[in-house]
Order: sequence, then C-alpha cells, then structure tokens
Amino acid sequence: MCGVIGVWVNDQAFPFLNQGLMGIQHRGQDSAGITTYDGRFHTKKGNGLARDIFREEHAARLTGPIGIGHTRYPTVGGGRGEDAQPFQLNSPFGIMMAHNGNVVNYAELRRSLSQDHHRLLNSDNDVEAILNIFAQALEEQTAETLRPESVFEAVRRVYQTVVGSYSVLAYIAGQGFVAFRDPFGIKPLVWSRRESGLGQPEFAFASETVSLSLMGFPDIQSVAAGQAVFIDRDRKVHTAQLADKPHSPCLFEWVYFARPDSIVDDAIVYRVRINLGRLLAEDIRRLGVHLDAVIPVPDSSRDAAIEIARALDLPYREALVKNRYIGRTFIMPDQQKRKHNVRLKLNTIASEFKDRDVLLVDDSIVRGTTSQAIVEMVRECGAKHVYFAVTSPPLRYPCVYGIDMQTRTEFLARDRSLDQIAAFLDVDRVIYQSLDNLKKAVQMENPALAHFCAACFDGNYITGDVTQEMLDRIENERKAAGSQQLPLPMGVRS
Repeated sequence: MCGVIGVWVNDQAFPFLNQGLMGIQHRGQDSAGITTYDGRFHTKKGNGLARDIFREEHAARLTGPIGIGHTRYPTVGGGRGEDAQPFQLNSPFGIMMAHNGNVVNYAELRRSLSQDHHRLLNSDNDVEAILNIFAQALEEQTAETLRPESVFEAVRRVYQTVVGSYSVLAYIAGQGFVAFRDPFGIKPLVWSRRESGLGQPEFAFASETVSLSLMGFPDIQSVAAGQAVFIDRDRKVHTAQLADKPHSPCLFEWVYFARPDSIVDDAIVYRVRINLGRLLAEDIRRLGVHLDAVIPVPDSSRDAAIEIARALDLPYREALVKNRYIGRTFIMPDQQKRKHNVRLKLNTIASEFKDRDVLLVDDSIVRGTTSQAIVEMVRECGAKHVYFAVTSPPLRYPCVYGIDMQTRTEFLARDRSLDQIAAFLDVDRVIYQSLDNLKKAVQMENPALAHFCAACFDGNYITGDVTQEMLDRIENERKAAGSQQLPLPMGVRS
C-alpha cells in the first residue's frame, strides 16, 4: 500500500503536491518523494514523513506546473531513500513515474529487461520495472510527437507483461500526463479536472479523493479498472478502455487503508465501516452474551464500534487511549518486546473495565500478538468477561498485491478454530465478520461492485497467474525482511 498524487496546474505544482501528500500520508510512512517538471525534472526524496522531508527551500527548487508525489511503505524493496518514488528515465523524451501496488512477477521482469533489452534496474522498487517496460514500448514507436494511440499501446504492453496490482501516474516530458489502473482495478485511483479561469484547465490525480478535496478539485471520478487517461501537450483529455477483466477492488481499502472521509470506487469509506458495524452487531446479538460496554481498538475500528454500540443499545467507551507521538511500530524479535511496544502505544482507563463484561472491536488480526497484549492489559484492569469482535474476516493468506501481510505460518487464523483463536487471545469469545457481509457492506454503498479482491481472506488470487513459485519467493523475501526488523507496514496489525 502506497499513495500517489499528480498535478498539472497553471501555477507551481509543489504546494499542491505537498498538501496532497499530507492527505494520503496514512498510506505509507516509510519514505516520500516529489518530482516536478519545468523543462527538466527536479526531485526530492527521503525516508520518513512528508512533513519532515519537504522544507521551504524545496519549494524554491522543485519548480514547474507539473509534478508527481508519492508516499510509500516497502513491499518490494527495502526502506532505502533511493528506493523512494517517483522514478525517472531520460529516454524516450524523459519520463517520471510513481505507482501504488505490488508487482508479483518483479523478479522475472527484472531478468527479462536485462537479458532482452539490456536495461539495468538500479533499485529494488517494482515501479522501476513498470517504467522500463512502458519506456521500451514507447521507444519502439518513435515519433517527434506522441499520439494517444502510442501511449495506449505502451500501457497495453504493461498490461500484457506485468502481473499484480498497480495504479500508475507518469509524465512524458513535453508530451503529456498518463494515468492508468491495472486490469482488475485492485488499487484505487481518482482524478479531477477544473477550469482555472486562465484559459487552460487544471488536472489532479490521487490514490484517494481526500487529497483532491484538500486541493480544491471538484467533480472527482475514478479511473476505471483497465482504463488509461492521457492528457496531451495541449491539455486535451484522451481515455481508452484497454482491458475487460472484472473490476475487483481490494476489500481492505474499506476495512483499514483508506481514510474514512475518502470515497473508494463510489463507496464512501465512512458509511461502509458503519455498515460493517451494523452487520456485525446482528451476529453479536444472536450470540446472546451479556455486555456492559463496546470499546474500540483505535483508530480505524472506531466507526464500526460506534455503530455496534448503537445497534445493541450499549454504552460506547473510549477506554483504550492511543499515544499519537510514539512513531512507527517495529517488528520485534520476541513476544516480550512486542508487548512492551503495545504498552507504549496504548493505555487503559482502568475504571471502564473493572468488573465489567466488555466487547473490544478491532479491524483485523494478523499474528495476534498485539491483540493478545491488549487483552492482557484489559484483564489486568479487572474485566470480568472480554469478547473480541473483528470487522473483517479471518486473515489466512499472504497478500501479493500490495499489503505486506506476514508469511503463511504467522497468520493466527491460518489453521486454528475460533475456540483456539479465543484461547490464544485469552478472550471469552472471538467474533469475526463474514466475508459475505464484508462484501455486502461495500455493495450497500455501491451496488455496481460485483467482484472484489479478497485474496488475504479466501486465497483466491484474482489475477489468475500467481504461481506457487511466486508465493514462495515473496514469502522468503518477507521472512528475510522480518529478520532485519524492517518497519511494520501501515494498515497491518501484528
């Protein structure tokens, strides 16, 4: 999971990009970068948060009305500053590019680009593979001025070659701005055009609608699955539908990743999370357990927890308090250190737990170590009974499309029954959302969505070309990354 933003305005692009990155900072806190264009490319990248990377002096250096920004956590590639996006090539024309997603066949593409086209990939970032495939296809259609058909043919080459999820923004120097979404539309991408009053329209693209809203761009629309948008040098918009796969957006966008004030594929994230709470409340009511209060594990489960409390006519209590200044959570080498880390991030209001039957609500459980540590804290406060509700189904399978989920053996729910999971967490009962209800919660907001990527829940890799060899390679990479104590990606609970 990453965040991308791109603009073509009549003023300097940097202030727009800087503001827009703040709106999607939650999509990645490992590194960030901005590249602008004013006849040449200007780039600033770094590790950490956008607010700490981009300073006043960069506004003077990153000049031009066109630019692309990116905020990242690593799926392929480590946390090195040089692996931050956007990336650029000087031929043909000069191209800058950033993406959100994950290329599953990256190793094969890297090998093919080297052997067949003598192209050296100088990083461990998978967007560099997409960029070189796109550039190679353009190079084979040499012309002084690119026609839209040439750009679309280059995107087709990417579709034919690249396996995985990718929402891509690119600018071809002096030729035009390009945006495209993978054939299944797994990762979100939106755009907007506005009239500036200066004779030329302005354009903005982003991973989430919240960034475009912050920049004052109205009439936001989604880039469709398998669709490419090309804005030529005269700012004329060309679109093409280049694939006909079933649109299958990632369900985890609504569960956790996206901000509640965003709209993903015409489904308001906030309302989807309310629906998740309402549907889960029905399952909880059927259990007939006694509850004194509903308590969310901050933050993204809060909306659902409020709705659960409302639907069950129970008190809602903010009894787990989050320290917002603790920084990133790191993968700890042993359980004791993980528990210590949880206590640094969360504290309890003991009086809300003592002698009470409480329902904790969270969005997901991966390994269960964080949830286990939270329950231990709640038990120490004197809770009589502790129930644990999860607004998503059990996570059982690694995600290869951009969520750095853990290896197969680390999933708590992989080979455990509900009773065994409850015993591990030391709760009286664990209640998961069903996959059908998760889909229903989204479809209640957008009935047109008929297909979803639910691979981490059901093991169905929708692109259909994910081999066991690929899964084994990705798992080995993540095991190696875990041994190096890389940062735990945003959007994944340990």
